[in-house]
Order: sequence, then C-alpha cells, then structure tokens
Amino acid sequence: MNRFQTFTEFLTATSAHIPVFEFIINLIFAGLLSYILSRIYIKYGNSLSNRKLFGKNFFLLTMTTMMIISIVKSSLALSLGLVGALSIVRFRAAIKEPEELSYLFLAIGIGLGFGANQGVITTIAFFIIAGVIVLRKAFSRKEENQNLYLTVYNHKPKEVGIEQIVRTLQEHSAGVNLKRFDETDELFEASFLIDFRDFEQLNEAKYALQKLEGSLKISFLDNKGII
Repeated sequence: MNRFQTFTEFLTATSAHIPVFEFIINLIFAGLLSYILSRIYIKYGNSLSNRKLFGKNFFLLTMTTMMIISIVKSSLALSLGLVGALSIVRFRAAIKEPEELSYLFLAIGIGLGFGANQGVITTIAFFIIAGVIVLRKAFSRKEENQNLYLTVYNHKPKEVGIEQIVRTLQEHSAGVNLKRFDETDELFEASFLIDFRDFEQLNEAKYALQKLEGSLKISFLDNKGII
C-alpha cells in the first residue's frame, strides 16, 4: 500500500510549469517552418495528388504535435495517458504515396522538436533536409521539364495499344515519360508525365488521342501549370 501511494505521489508530483512566453515563441517558429515545408512540398514534390490541398495539413499537424508534446512532457502521468490513448485511437489516413508519408513525418518531427524545446537543433535539421530536397530536384532535370500528368483509360484494350498511344503523344508533345501501365481483358490504363510547351499543343494531343478511339477517356492533372 505504501509503495502504491509513493508511486501515485511520484506521478502527481513530477509536473513542471510550462513558460507561456517560451511556448508562444516555439509555436511561432514551428508554424513558420511548417509553412516553409508546405511551400517546398508544393514546388518540389512529385506526388500525383493535389499538393496544395495536402500541404495545408502540415501547419495544423505541426501545431497539434507541438501542443501535445509541450503538455505531456511536463507530467509523467500525462505521458503514460498519451500512450494509452494512442493504443486505442487508430489513424486511417489515405496515404497513397510514400512521399506524402515522408513529409508528414517531417511535419511531425518539427512539432516534436519545438515541443521538446529543441528549436535550434530542429531548425538546423529542417534546413539541411530542405536543402537536400531542393538540390535533388535541381539535378533531376528530366523530371523538372515535364509539367503535366496524363492518364488514359480505355475499355477496349484490344483495339488501341500502348504503342499507339505513346507514338501519338511523342508526336504532339515535347517529352513523354511512362509512369504506370495496367492492362486487363476489360480495361487499359496508362499514366504519363508529359511536357507541353503551350495550351495549343495540349489540345492537339487530346484530339489525336480521341481519333485513335472514341471511347478513350483522358484525364489531365496539373503539376506546375502550362498556361
């Protein structure tokens, strides 16, 4: 009984006061870094999803992570309670690409660093990682020149093949890169990274593809803008 009381007193006694001014300063810098991270993701990311919409989540995720860490680090009881809560709650976010998960972990890392009052180390690490992302993108010149994602669907795969589609795209674009290709007896789907110099060239490619097969479904996804 005495041991239990001692342990209970230890849990309730080991709590520290959180300096409000220090917390606000860390919150501001964490928000600033999360904003920079979102801009880096929008400009240098390779995800096929809507990067502007996904990047808006970084700010809220970073702020929430920092708030939680700042609170639970002041009390061992709260830390144990957080572990129990996380064992119950399951997050089922639809992460389609590994790159999205990497940026989410980086946003969480920013929140963890400033929540633990390790702002200097966190800031240095962030800018080193950001520099690596920018340099890696700068050396990927082939990927940088291509600016539009194109997905082609066809429910008659035996009438139009991948060779015809690639040949047509090469004739009406500045560059073609096949990213994904799926084919069954009932469906044909191919995803490309295309470089169009202007909007007229895009229209020419669209009409040329439609001439191949009237039932061909074409989907364009903007990467960095063509107009």
